[in-house]
Amino acid sequence: MKLLFVASLTLLTLSYLDQVDSSAYDKIVYHSRIRAKKQGPNMCALQQVMGTKKKYFSTCRNWYKGTICGKKAVVLYECCPGYMELEGMRGCPAASPIDNVYGTLGLLKADITKRYSDISKIKEEIDGSGTYTMFAPTDDAWDQLDGTARKALEGNVNNELYNALHYHMVNKRLVTKDLKNDLKLESMHNNQGLHINHYSNGIVTVNCARIIHANQVATNGVVHLIDRVISAVGSTIKEVINSNEELGSLSAAFNVESTLLEKLDQPGHYTLFAPTDNAFDSMDREVIERVLGDQTVLKAFLKYHLLNSMQCSEAIMSGSVYETLEGSNIEIGCDGDSLTVNGIKMVLKKDIVTSNGVIHLIDQVLMPDSAKQVTELVGGSQSTFGDMVSELGLSAAMGAGTQYTLLAPLNGVFTEEVMSMDQRLLKIILENHILKLKVTLSELYNGQLLETLGGNFLRVFIYRTAVCIENACMVRGSKEGSNGALHLLTSLIKMPKTTMYELLEADGRFTVFLSLMESAGLTELLKQEGAYTVFAPTDDAFDGLTEEDMTLLTNDVNALRTILLYHFSKGVFLNGGLEGGVTNMIKTIQGNNLQVLSVNNSIQVNSVNVPSTDLMASNGVVHVVKTLLYPGDLPVGREELLLLLRRLIKYIQIKFVAGYTYREIPLTFIKRIITTTHIVESVPEVKVIETDPSLIKVTRVIERQPTVTKVTIEGEPKFTKVTRVIESTGASSDGEIEELTKLINEGGPGITTITKVIKKEPQIIEGPDFSQITSFKDNPDLIDAESERITKLIQRGGSQKRAAVRRSPAGMKKRVRLVRHHSKPSQ
Repeated sequence: MKLLFVASLTLLTLSYLDQVDSSAYDKIVYHSRIRAKKQGPNMCALQQVMGTKKKYFSTCRNWYKGTICGKKAVVLYECCPGYMELEGMRGCPAASPIDNVYGTLGLLKADITKRYSDISKIKEEIDGSGTYTMFAPTDDAWDQLDGTARKALEGNVNNELYNALHYHMVNKRLVTKDLKNDLKLESMHNNQGLHINHYSNGIVTVNCARIIHANQVATNGVVHLIDRVISAVGSTIKEVINSNEELGSLSAAFNVESTLLEKLDQPGHYTLFAPTDNAFDSMDREVIERVLGDQTVLKAFLKYHLLNSMQCSEAIMSGSVYETLEGSNIEIGCDGDSLTVNGIKMVLKKDIVTSNGVIHLIDQVLMPDSAKQVTELVGGSQSTFGDMVSELGLSAAMGAGTQYTLLAPLNGVFTEEVMSMDQRLLKIILENHILKLKVTLSELYNGQLLETLGGNFLRVFIYRTAVCIENACMVRGSKEGSNGALHLLTSLIKMPKTTMYELLEADGRFTVFLSLMESAGLTELLKQEGAYTVFAPTDDAFDGLTEEDMTLLTNDVNALRTILLYHFSKGVFLNGGLEGGVTNMIKTIQGNNLQVLSVNNSIQVNSVNVPSTDLMASNGVVHVVKTLLYPGDLPVGREELLLLLRRLIKYIQIKFVAGYTYREIPLTFIKRIITTTHIVESVPEVKVIETDPSLIKVTRVIERQPTVTKVTIEGEPKFTKVTRVIESTGASSDGEIEELTKLINEGGPGITTITKVIKKEPQIIEGPDFSQITSFKDNPDLIDAESERITKLIQRGGSQKRAAVRRSPAGMKKRVRLVRHHSKPSQ
């Protein structure tokens, strides 16, 4: 038994190693063998396209769909490569005989290739010693060859036919696992190149001819049957563009963007979907001029027609997405015998093989989003929005030289109610769906403000799996054009005009909740600027609450704050921003998490239904609940409070831990505004008036408007009004500044008003001592001199005397500073 287990394990291991070393082609054949195992040994299941002779070892997707290139396919069972039938026995029990390459052509029924080998003297090589790989065309492949070309080969068998067959041969033995993708082989005809492509769906091509029966081993090599005759390749993609008569317009466009054209003259593996002249002629002339007139747009336009890989038509069995050199994707599919691009049947001529890739001629121009105007990005699912923008005259603001972004709601948003709105109101609404700048999806960030055409600012909210702008969340399909971007929205954007407090107060269903918020000193949280989410319980949540119950709730402020703050979270969490089908954990301001589940456009919080969501406010969003929420893992320490909460909260069983007390929650999230008013009297204006000698000094003080400064400080709520009136000969002392700083630092959130009045000492400009003058008439020169000196001092502002006059006059006492009075903090 042990030996049997070891033997089985060894076989499985060898089988696994064989699969690891095998190619995509070998794996497809292996799976086809499994699908046909009921038909007998060494049988393979194939799919044949109805109405044609084309047969494929199919991929799983084509197998289960029952189609190849969009056409119905029938299932056939044949011998797998290398095996044959025996009369009277099931399946293909015998291995095919091994012969030389010439004899193997007969075994594979490649009779025309075998006959051409005879008459062209190739037989002498493939019938003797050596090692060869021959890509042998089937009889059907020879029959498909252009009649003129075939006659030319048959008319010159020693030269043309001999060279053509040599071009199908390599002077070494290569099976499919050796035929790597993008491999370039040297043929036996002047070492001219053969381009090998090995695709993930199991298709192997040589110069875009498909290998339909591979790995028929011979004594002197291996034979692969191919579905067409191949010819020598010499030109690059650039040379074909410039020489093909159907590609004059494309050549002109590429010559404007010459750096890209030069790239197509270098070695590589490219696919070019080349629009013909007719394709360009069908374009709008204005669009062509715009594309050709902008170097960046033209480069994007041309790169959108290029792939950085070689995609032969025979490798396409169903639609597949490929990235272009421009950076965006196109889908290449097939419809019967034709290729499709982005679902459109447009390929006129396929598989023009060059030395650095393949060209497919198309009869339509491909236009990438990056070469389009933003209005051209509006698709069918947003057509109503596009029509309304045009009808309401908003498109005039979106010229070709202007950058902007469209936030386009889907068609379903425009209900009868919306469409019946007053046109002026609808225009105002749609103005908020047009941003003044180009903003791509990757440039959006949480908390960003976007200015609209209407002059408003929209908030951006970023989530794990969603991006929302105000109440409207995006869906897949964002596009970037040459002068802007387009984002698709699930609803119309509604600009909030009220705070959460104003919204709840106006609603009328939240009177108890608002009363409790006031008792807890938390009302400011609903009013202040910011971004918050609140699950607001309606009055129904407090049904049966008595005055005694209210007293019990409000007596313990820490308990009340704990309960209320469990309903709040920092950040705006919209229904559309929640990840669907999973529990979203949202941390509350209280500290514990809310468990929010979004299913089928509705949400539950802690398993409680939320009947109304996404009520937008200028400082957050409100979700309505009809029960009080409470952290499931937080105990209650007082029995009377426990009984009350159990009456109000029935969706969980609240724990009881005797003596448990709620911790104090620092209210640092509430913003406190301190308004400090400094009334500063500027240096007074002093005038000296000459009049009767009995008037010795005249001083006039003129006061100016005070300066007001506002400071925002976060901390514990405390309402204090301090009035400081300082009448002194100088500025406030260091002690006074220290007292003011201490007051601000020790205060909490709330509003504090400090009024500080500083009266500077009037500046006195000393004039002549008139008491010493007995008569003006006796000394007029003295009066003139003194008047002139006073005038000069007034013009200079008296700066020379300022330091001196700040000292108190002799014999005068300093006035006592008034004591600061503090009001009691509010509870």
